[in-house]
Amino acid sequence: MPTEPTMPNWPTLLDLAVSQAGYLTTSQADALGFSPELLIHHMHAGRLVRVHRGIYRVSHLPSSDDEDLVVIWLWSGQRGVFSHRTALALHDLSDILPATIDLTLPAADARRRLRVPTGVVLHFADVPASERAWVGHAPVTSVLRTLQDCEALPVSPEILEQAIGDAERRGLLPRATVDGLRSVSA
Repeated sequence: MPTEPTMPNWPTLLDLAVSQAGYLTTSQADALGFSPELLIHHMHAGRLVRVHRGIYRVSHLPSSDDEDLVVIWLWSGQRGVFSHRTALALHDLSDILPATIDLTLPAADARRRLRVPTGVVLHFADVPASERAWVGHAPVTSVLRTLQDCEALPVSPEILEQAIGDAERRGLLPRATVDGLRSVSA
């Protein structure tokens, strides 16, 4: 028996967009009953703005500090998690201002040919839910996973020590974990 098509519901679409810093994908809109033609209609009416292939912004919603990250996360099909130097900055664990955005995708995605947005550096690894957190609207690796990932990169020992110290002072990691990180990075 065929399923009934979902009737477009603007308030439900707005709720979704609000939860994603004002953005949504065509597939999310489709699941809410908004066909591509209806999205174009709302775009011409000024309610939506196309910001990337398959990604729209509700025009009247206020902007947020992390909306550039939300667009990248939506580009990844909501499979990515911000990691490495980007996660250090999001967790406010150092003075680092990364020139690029680090995004970790599932390991299986390494075989895919992706058109990576400018300024995004991809890493491939499976990040379990226990090693994920949210900062604002952005999924990010946990503090411990972030520090471990940064140890594997050419992040300066001074930046890494600052981040470990900040995590320790803020009580984000148990003492034994901090000691273990310091012994590895020494």
